[in-house]
Amino acid sequence: MAGKGQDRGRGRARAARPAQSLLPATSYSEGEWEFEFIAVLNGDPLGIQRLPDKFTEFVASNEPAALQLRKASCGFCRWPVDVLFDGRDKMYLHTGWEKFPRFHDLQAGCVLTFSYQGDEEMSVKVFDDMSCRRHYHGDDEEDDD
Repeated sequence: MAGKGQDRGRGRARAARPAQSLLPATSYSEGEWEFEFIAVLNGDPLGIQRLPDKFTEFVASNEPAALQLRKASCGFCRWPVDVLFDGRDKMYLHTGWEKFPRFHDLQAGCVLTFSYQGDEEMSVKVFDDMSCRRHYHGDDEEDDD
């Protein structure tokens, strides 16, 4: 939504982002393991997206055929995405992925945080190229995410 004050900032110059833009982290939360990582969309956001090697290693024992992407603030907004393994220990979001960036109007430079909770489910938070979290009409304002 365009309007007054949307592009306000502090005048800070943004640093160039590195070519490899995936930063993994594993954490322990509420008695269950989860795996979190950040992806900066470079190039065509509708194209298949490679997932970090450490995440591929994390799920290597069961190699999911698909993942359910879920917006972190929406319990019912889900996008089923087929997962592609290339035989060289690389994993990609493939068929179905294009619906997620199209719905969220993602552009190159957007930052996504992924949190894998197991059972082939990932929550996703979307940030614009100014590092501000995007909220959509279906977001639950009472959610603490």
